[in-house]
Amino acid sequence: MKENVLAKKKNGMAALMGILLLFAVSVAGIVFGAIAIERHSSSPMLAAGIVMLVAGIVMVVVSLILLCGLKVLKPQEALVLTLFGRYVGTLKEDGFYFVNPFCTSFNPAAKTKLSQSGDVSAASMLAAANGSTTVEAGSNKISLKIMTLNNNKQKINDCLGNPVEIGIAVTWRVVDTAKAVFNVDNYKEFLSLQCDSALRDIVRIYPYDVAPNVDTTGDGIADEGSLRGSSEIVAGKIRDEIQRRVAEAGIEIVEARITYLAYAPEIAAVMLQRQQASAIIDARKMIVDGAVGMVEMALDRLSENHTVELDEERKAAMVSNLLVVLCGNRDAQPIVNSGSLY
Repeated sequence: MKENVLAKKKNGMAALMGILLLFAVSVAGIVFGAIAIERHSSSPMLAAGIVMLVAGIVMVVVSLILLCGLKVLKPQEALVLTLFGRYVGTLKEDGFYFVNPFCTSFNPAAKTKLSQSGDVSAASMLAAANGSTTVEAGSNKISLKIMTLNNNKQKINDCLGNPVEIGIAVTWRVVDTAKAVFNVDNYKEFLSLQCDSALRDIVRIYPYDVAPNVDTTGDGIADEGSLRGSSEIVAGKIRDEIQRRVAEAGIEIVEARITYLAYAPEIAAVMLQRQQASAIIDARKMIVDGAVGMVEMALDRLSENHTVELDEERKAAMVSNLLVVLCGNRDAQPIVNSGSLY
């Protein structure tokens, strides 16, 4: 389906003036026809009055029908027109238009409200909080503005099998109204479903955190890609995957961003203990490295200044005592030896 933009229909004001003039003439015809019928019961003027009355009524009906052909569009709005089931064209520029009054506007997604910008009625916000889709009365005009779709959080297994919860925000807009309306049943619901599907396909490639021997790029070489550490790269892949899926619906994906990322509740406590253990080990390594350096410095200073001469056994005892003091979790409580060193 190829989009046909109707750019030469901005004659709404002239058409409105003509319709008003036709309506005024028809009202005048009805009035004069009724007067002629009332005053002349049997004469040629009676026939003329009847003709004027009928013509006036017909013109009133015609003017009312012609009013249906007037269309007003605001900036960044579009209207897809069909005539007896056949696609006629699309009005995309803002202005006052006059089209065939028998043309009807068509937008199957007009009443669909998702958890996104542009759908901000009270009922839709309540439905978004409940994680559902609502149906309300809406205009058949198609918004060409950039909108943000914020789908519900999903529970997905990463490449290591760990369940994670992730949510994304997708900014998008309609670029081909004909494809959006005719190629899919409901382009809003189609976009929402494709976002969920693409998110699952991409998340399954990456681990939550950096893991050894994991290839996330497909080049056969293990790398350090992860959902937590490579969010920009992951978001870019999600955007490209969604764009590939919704191209036939005339939708352009501007950007995709990860808005929520966490372990699933059933393993969050275990993973927290794992992270705490890793942090404790790293801290202990740093403490031991610092303690060894301080012991080495103490021994070197004592040896350089000849403060005291220690044999290897005493050095070992001193090193042991210093490491216990420096690496202990609690403050040291020294015992003062008032006797001889030997």
